[in-house]
Amino acid sequence: MKNNLFSCTTLVLALAAAPAFAQVTKTDGDKTKTTTTDGTTVKTKVADDGKMKVKSKDAAGNSMKATTKPRKDKIKADASAAGAAGMGKGVMVGGAMMTPDKDIVDNAVASADHTTLVAAVKAADLVGTLKGTGPFTVFAPTNAAFDKLPAGTVATLVKPENKATLTKILTYHVVAGRLTAADLKDGQTLTTVEGETLTVVAQGGSVKLRDAKGGMSTVTTANAMSSNGVTHVIDTVLMPAN
Repeated sequence: MKNNLFSCTTLVLALAAAPAFAQVTKTDGDKTKTTTTDGTTVKTKVADDGKMKVKSKDAAGNSMKATTKPRKDKIKADASAAGAAGMGKGVMVGGAMMTPDKDIVDNAVASADHTTLVAAVKAADLVGTLKGTGPFTVFAPTNAAFDKLPAGTVATLVKPENKATLTKILTYHVVAGRLTAADLKDGQTLTTVEGETLTVVAQGGSVKLRDAKGGMSTVTTANAMSSNGVTHVIDTVLMPAN
């Protein structure tokens, strides 16, 4: 009896995991429904603790059920890996949750505090770059940070004839690699994609960046993880030397 149950469970799980046999697969959150070529319907649901429930019913009306759950050591390993990568549930920025299943651009677009930055990225034709594989570390100025610039600066920078200057400023906010807040050490020098450097000033529990002109910007929200990097929200626009 135990062998038969194991065989049924194995068959059901194989059907659920093999899209090559599926005619139609529908996913709704943690639930998946698959209809195979022989008329079998397989429904799966995965809980937060990794437990998976599978229900199967064939064209003749025969049904099977199975429940599996990962080994405890596997759950701990997965949790440790996710924690190490900073891939938690997400960070709230500009009224939206920044989640690691989206890329840097898609997360930024959702933030009400970064509409100016998004517009600038589009004007500089950097959307494709920041949606690339990366990984990238982006220091993202808020709308309020751009408002600190002299009146008319942003409107001037987004003009087509100033694209090169805008690109230079924006890429000065990007560093190759995924650097979380824990990776940013006091006195550390970061080489930006633009080519010039930023200096990390980490003191008193806060992280600041000193730009090439001596200006200081504070990280107000750290570790907004994306699929292709990490974003740190800053309160002042960083400026390269030239």
